[in-house]
Amino acid sequence: MAGGLVALLDDIAALAKLAAASVDDVGAAAGRASAKAAGVVVDDTAVTPRYVHGFTPDRELPIIKKIAIGSLRNKLLIILPVALLLSQFLPWLLTPLLMVGGTYLCYEGAEKIWEKASGHHEAHEDEPAGAQGEEQEKTMVSGAIRTDFILSAEIMVIALNEVTNEPFVSRAVILAVVAVLITVLVYGVVGLIVKMDDIGLHLAERDSGAAQAVGRFLVRGMPKLLALLSTVGIVAMLWVGGHILLVGVDDLGWHGPYSLVHHLEEAVHGVAGVGGLLGWLVNTLASALIGLVVGAVVVTVMHFLPRRKKTAATH
Repeated sequence: MAGGLVALLDDIAALAKLAAASVDDVGAAAGRASAKAAGVVVDDTAVTPRYVHGFTPDRELPIIKKIAIGSLRNKLLIILPVALLLSQFLPWLLTPLLMVGGTYLCYEGAEKIWEKASGHHEAHEDEPAGAQGEEQEKTMVSGAIRTDFILSAEIMVIALNEVTNEPFVSRAVILAVVAVLITVLVYGVVGLIVKMDDIGLHLAERDSGAAQAVGRFLVRGMPKLLALLSTVGIVAMLWVGGHILLVGVDDLGWHGPYSLVHHLEEAVHGVAGVGGLLGWLVNTLASALIGLVVGAVVVTVMHFLPRRKKTAATH
């Protein structure tokens, strides 16, 4: 009896050790997968603040919360199961689907540049977004969640590529952990960025001279930082979308474009001290240029076809 109890306790201890080891393995794999997706996480963080630009301070955090919930829903309820099923049964389809999303990002970025260059919707944009009503807020949140969907898809696929050798259930758990961690990180940082001016106001009211100086600096600097991040977000859509297409065509067998960019990277990689940075800049600029060209083509088609249809309807 006692011997059986001891054996049972030994079995329970062994199972507990195995479970702990599995948790450690999942945590380590999730960390590796998240690190691989770091570049897209930066882009996601840069893109999001432009969606709250122009809203009143009391609406900023609620809007970010709505986008974060939409982002988590995208990752856990749509992207995660689809990515797992495709990786299990139709792995060849992941790249074309990502390229469709990359093309959409290119279109979004090019469309914003076209609007700024042409003055399209300028009068509407001069009015603060928060003064344009609840419908405008819904439109901005929907647009942010759509854009986040593409970035989240790339994050999840990059993470998936890091854990393809894991069992199916482990893959699912690791990707779920990555989804939660990335969402909390991105929208936590975004929330902190957009509320820094409020923190500045609080510091400016303190008795300490140093705190007041920091507070005034934050109050003066944050609107400029948000405007800069809005612009960076547009450019980020172009370079992320362009990079998805660049890598995608290489995966599908057209190696020329990626080989050219790779050779350009190698040409500057040997520069002492800054070779790595220059290589990254070459890749980023090439991706952004591809994104701009593809986006411009799509914008032209999207604006040309409605006119053709309108002209045909009038005859």
